[in-house]
Amino acid sequence: MKWFFKMMLPALVLVSCSKEGGSPVEVDPVSTNEKVEVVAHDKIELGRKLENPYSVANVGKALADLYPTRGGIDVPVTDYYVRFLPKDTVQFNILSDLGVEMLDHPMDCEIVKDGDYYHDPSVPEGEITWQYAVVPPDFVFPEGIRHEILEECFIPDDDVATRSLGDFDLDALERKAFELTDNSDLLEPVTRAKAKPSGKITIVDDRLRSKKTVGVAGVKMVANVFVKIATTYTDENGDYQFSRKFSAKPHYRICFKNSVGFSIGLNLILIPASISTIGKGSSTGIDLTIDKNSDATLFRRCVVNNAAYDYFKKCQTTGVAMPPKNLRFWILNILRPSSTLMMHHGALLDNKLVSKYIGKYTSIVRLFAPDITIGSKDKNGNYSGLYSTTIHEMAHASHFSKVGTDYWKKYATYILTSFVSTGDCYGVGGGEHAGCCEVGEMWAYYVENMMYKARYGVSPDFGFSYWFKPQIFMELENGGIKRADICASMNPYVTDIRSLKNALLENCSGKTALINKTFSKYSK
Repeated sequence: MKWFFKMMLPALVLVSCSKEGGSPVEVDPVSTNEKVEVVAHDKIELGRKLENPYSVANVGKALADLYPTRGGIDVPVTDYYVRFLPKDTVQFNILSDLGVEMLDHPMDCEIVKDGDYYHDPSVPEGEITWQYAVVPPDFVFPEGIRHEILEECFIPDDDVATRSLGDFDLDALERKAFELTDNSDLLEPVTRAKAKPSGKITIVDDRLRSKKTVGVAGVKMVANVFVKIATTYTDENGDYQFSRKFSAKPHYRICFKNSVGFSIGLNLILIPASISTIGKGSSTGIDLTIDKNSDATLFRRCVVNNAAYDYFKKCQTTGVAMPPKNLRFWILNILRPSSTLMMHHGALLDNKLVSKYIGKYTSIVRLFAPDITIGSKDKNGNYSGLYSTTIHEMAHASHFSKVGTDYWKKYATYILTSFVSTGDCYGVGGGEHAGCCEVGEMWAYYVENMMYKARYGVSPDFGFSYWFKPQIFMELENGGIKRADICASMNPYVTDIRSLKNALLENCSGKTALINKTFSKYSK
């Protein structure tokens, strides 16, 4: 992963539409005293290969042992244990879109040391590693994607395929297969093994005025024992329940691919959603509460997740333009500024100015294409700081939905030009495309302030000291103009403060006096 940080970070800081003014170039890890997390976020270390109790052959042996008088019984194939080697993110996404649940490590190996990722030593660094999965026997393997069928499996479940064995005790059969494959030490007591795992994932926001523990909302939960794998999502309260039972303690993981349409990802770069490994837990489920003293990486991911989830839900209730679906977040603890690059959605700068400063990095930026980067340096353990930063960038993403890629290139070009000429991302308000920056930052700081106040009960006055004035939007909302109406006025032709005022006058004709008075108050 070191090659990424050496090559990618200079490109990121140069093309950022940053939340924070000043210089974005603060990427030297030597300058910070913050602890570098390695526990549970390093590479998984594998031990010996284990005998798979769910293989058709081993289930057949278990049947013969349990029911010796029944004669030869054909065990149906319910699943194939397979592995894929996608050559790029396009192929990876094809598999993901087909509903293939992939793990980056073998499911039939002992895990000596848990971690968030594994990379097969036979696959060159920087390429997607082998992806292990379980697919139904009628699965149509996509043409051109390398794959191997590793084993035919019978995975007991409550569906038609496994009931085809008739009146056999499937729970007893599963346990016998574990015993015959020398995996009996993994089994849970029978009473626990009959429950479908459920639990609650929560996080503490110590700035909240009353209830400080909130759910980690909409994250994907993954549990597996060998090739028996199940997934589900937490609800807004952090509650989850799987649809499968497990006879042994599952490995539990949180996958930051959210149910509302975004992912937080920097697992070996190419995998589009970060994994936080919780480890083995009871087959009845686990509860987890995260706070500022918990693992810092997990804390950051959960806060950014909750902020983005809240923003999507707020858009639904207020009528503000939704950010594009499938947003791709990166959380970078080595950076302080954050940015809404929207590269995954096509907003890649490609002009001479950018080429002059990022040169060879251009192709790397194209390849990895983040939409939003969250700089978490100096925000570790700071729920409200990470929350408000994420809201700010999500507001930019809504603006992008309204104006598109051409507008965004102008906006980002101004940011880059300002940094090159003045050392400050926002500049002083002059020059080509300064109006795009003015409109965009007014909107983002306004939304950030309003959502912060709604959550914490105080007005933080973010962005009030800059040459653009988010106070205009705040006073308009306080005067009765809806947030959705302000957002609706920010079309691709609103490229400066004058065109913004005209659009508002047209869209909110009943508030002409308020609009004129407020803009006059903050006129230069």
